[in-house]
Amino acid sequence: MVLMEELERLKKEYEIIRKKYKLPSFSELNVEFEIEKLQDRETEFLIRQVRRTMIEKIALILRFFELIVNPNEASPVYIFSLMKNIQADTKKLIEKIYRELVTVEISSLNLDVSYDEKTEVKFIKEISDKWPLIKKDLSEITKKLYVSWSHEKSHGSYLG
Repeated sequence: MVLMEELERLKKEYEIIRKKYKLPSFSELNVEFEIEKLQDRETEFLIRQVRRTMIEKIALILRFFELIVNPNEASPVYIFSLMKNIQADTKKLIEKIYRELVTVEISSLNLDVSYDEKTEVKFIKEISDKWPLIKKDLSEITKKLYVSWSHEKSHGSYLG
């Protein structure tokens, strides 16, 4: 019961900010970025915490693509298996998304250095607007990676 009360408190706090700045709804951001996990945090800077939660998901995706764009000896073995079968058009799309996600992460880092509520709001709005296109490209990439992995598995080897 306490968790539901905390979630309702979070929704009410967010709704005040949403109306003030014309942000996406709580449910929209929650579906895409799981902002409900902020319910157990006490903060005077809710908008900053929302942005940081959004960037967590983006950073997670970015780290995966970083392994593909720039593999090294410490990379998981499956990355090398995947890369053997990735087509040139898929590599280009991965690099495009990678660059876009790096840009997002750097702009978020700047907000961690210098807090400004209006800039936080602008970031949230921009990412919310860009996310459907990024998500579409990510979906296309992950489907192609799955096909590449399936091809590798069907040929009986995960190594070299």
